[in-house]
Amino acid sequence: MTKIYLETFGQGRPIVLVHGWAMHSGIWREFARQLALNYRVICVDLPGHGHSEAIDTFTLARISAELVKAIPEQSCCWLGWSLGATVALDMTARYPERVSSLILLAGNPAFVGATQWPGMDVLLLDAFADQLNENCQATLLRFLSLQIKGLPGQKACLKNLKTAVLECAEPDKNTLQSGLGVLKQADLRPVLSGLNIPVSVILGGLDALVPVAVGEKMLQLLPSLELNIIDRAGHVPFLSHSPETLAIISQFMDNHALG
Repeated sequence: MTKIYLETFGQGRPIVLVHGWAMHSGIWREFARQLALNYRVICVDLPGHGHSEAIDTFTLARISAELVKAIPEQSCCWLGWSLGATVALDMTARYPERVSSLILLAGNPAFVGATQWPGMDVLLLDAFADQLNENCQATLLRFLSLQIKGLPGQKACLKNLKTAVLECAEPDKNTLQSGLGVLKQADLRPVLSGLNIPVSVILGGLDALVPVAVGEKMLQLLPSLELNIIDRAGHVPFLSHSPETLAIISQFMDNHALG
């Protein structure tokens, strides 16, 4: 069995936090402690990230299978950020009995843009994949910079982001490349449109990776979802706009999450 690292804070109704590409659960720590004043917050390292063991095939099916074995709660709210949102959606499709409600934070069910669907430029994603082979750390730092592009106080935010990320060794190149492959290939729009659980979407108005316009497209797929836009936030609203993000999550949990 693959060792999956968990870090838990607080007491109360459980909420699982799933981080994004190339990150680890430490990225949540300060935010998780604030959220844990009212809930039991479970931060998980994806396979091959942080303190979790790597897996031979970093695919959504395998990731979800490992997480469902590692998380003790039988049914709870899952919050996924960026790649973590893709994982959380996949978890909901494969193990619906384990997900009572869902929060997609700066996530996109089809991460790469297409005709009539806003998303990241596929050429930019491919460039990241190419650059990983040449200079892994420089590529990761460039990716971090994109996440806070255009934000007020972006230098301070980038410094905090770097400190959190560099707490653990970076994932190996195979894991990183496979993660980009998941983002490039996964299309979970049919999953989103078929959900019958409470869903909240939180987007940053200045996000350079997940265009805010995707919110309206997601609403068309699932009219019951709650769309929240933090106007001046980028791709990491839980760091740059933590009070607003906490308020949205808390209201959603109090209104809907019974897990």
